[in-house]
Amino acid sequence: MSASKERLTAAIAGERVDRPPVSLWRHNFLREWSAADLADETLTLYDRFDSDLIKLNCRWSYLPEAWGNLYQPPTEQRFQRVLHAVVQEATDLDKVEPADAQHPALLEQLEAIETVTRAVGNEVDLIHTVFSPLAVAGLLTGGQQQPLLSWAEENPEGLDRALIAIRETVLAHSLDALERGASGIFFAPLPWTSLDLCSAEAYARFGRPHDLWVLERLKAAKADSICALHVCGNNIGADRFDDYPVDILSWDDRGPGNPTMAEYARASGKCVMGGVPHRRIHKIDVAEMEREMRSAVEDLQAGYVFAGGCATGAVVADDRMRAPRDIVERGS
Repeated sequence: MSASKERLTAAIAGERVDRPPVSLWRHNFLREWSAADLADETLTLYDRFDSDLIKLNCRWSYLPEAWGNLYQPPTEQRFQRVLHAVVQEATDLDKVEPADAQHPALLEQLEAIETVTRAVGNEVDLIHTVFSPLAVAGLLTGGQQQPLLSWAEENPEGLDRALIAIRETVLAHSLDALERGASGIFFAPLPWTSLDLCSAEAYARFGRPHDLWVLERLKAAKADSICALHVCGNNIGADRFDDYPVDILSWDDRGPGNPTMAEYARASGKCVMGGVPHRRIHKIDVAEMEREMRSAVEDLQAGYVFAGGCATGAVVADDRMRAPRDIVERGS
């Protein structure tokens, strides 16, 4: 087993390592629209930053595209623009069916996984980014929390049925990714996990049951796969996710209302991933970055991965992206 894989395995098990594993990811919005470009960009960043874990940082629209959403690819470093959303009103939720697992947008991601894992061999684990059923439902409306929250009140049974259809495709695609060489899944509910955007009651009804349905079946199908849950946003109500069947918890440990690395590690008993000030990585010098990283884990002896609380900015300089890896190397 390679050193990177050994570090990650030990961190998940809560065991001491020679140095903490490190992984950062960023978007290149211009190179996420074909399997070849996404794979090449992923491998380029891996070669530059020598990460201990590769996250396939796909375009966020690839899953809703499988249901028929249309987007305008960007011509500069910014998100794509929604051209058409298939859910236009509350009653459209009744029409949502499982998508074709062989849709070109899904096959692109699988081809990129295959290309990257073939290139890196057994050097490093790759986890594939997959969005939760509720996150996909929101994207099918063309937004995030709205208008879906309003339509959920108007047609809750329709949303229930839509989520059941969506989760079948999310699970099928996740299993396909594991078959194509991914070591695991980075499961992302997007900002639905923030209590600023979605109440605990609404998430308990429309989010949690479908999250667990997917994650439990993933673990049952491949027990040795790595499952990372990304709890997005501020005021995440972290204890709601302590019992999720995942190996790693990822969140913005500096976000208002969010737990620190040590707090979440103690509460959940899981490996935690964060500690790099991703929102400020382009503004602070390396010395300050090192102080912040060391402060984030000063009460932890093991069981953590250094990473940002989300993707860094698309135009963050390479030296800043490489800095966390160099910091932990110096401290080992």
